[in-house]
Amino acid sequence: MDTEVLDVDTARRRIVDLTGDVRQFCASRGDGLCNVFVPHATAGVAIIETGAGSDHDLVDTLERLLPRDDRYRHAHGSPGHGADHVLPGLVAPSVTVPVGAGEPLLGTWQSIVLVDLNRDNTRRNVRLSFVSG
Repeated sequence: MDTEVLDVDTARRRIVDLTGDVRQFCASRGDGLCNVFVPHATAGVAIIETGAGSDHDLVDTLERLLPRDDRYRHAHGSPGHGADHVLPGLVAPSVTVPVGAGEPLLGTWQSIVLVDLNRDNTRRNVRLSFVSG
């Protein structure tokens, strides 16, 4: 298995498009599977359309589903931080994408994104792993 870790700054963005990094990682690897994994308890990875408003819609929807208030038992950190720990239950911490001839086999409008609503931690590691097939 080949692997690489990306260091991602989420201070200014809650949705970070990782598609270019994934394409570059897969480019010389042939056929197989690429797994994109975020080893954090308060972030996730999704495949969505970006640039047409869907990324903003996803953030708005998650903020409605996970309001920042005092309802959470997990109560350390900034107000409502417990919501950040529920996020991976809705947006999984990983996705796996088939790769053919070094190219992730995504649909026309699909992008791989990091989803991070947590304002307490703005540095994320994202592990890309490739298994030949």
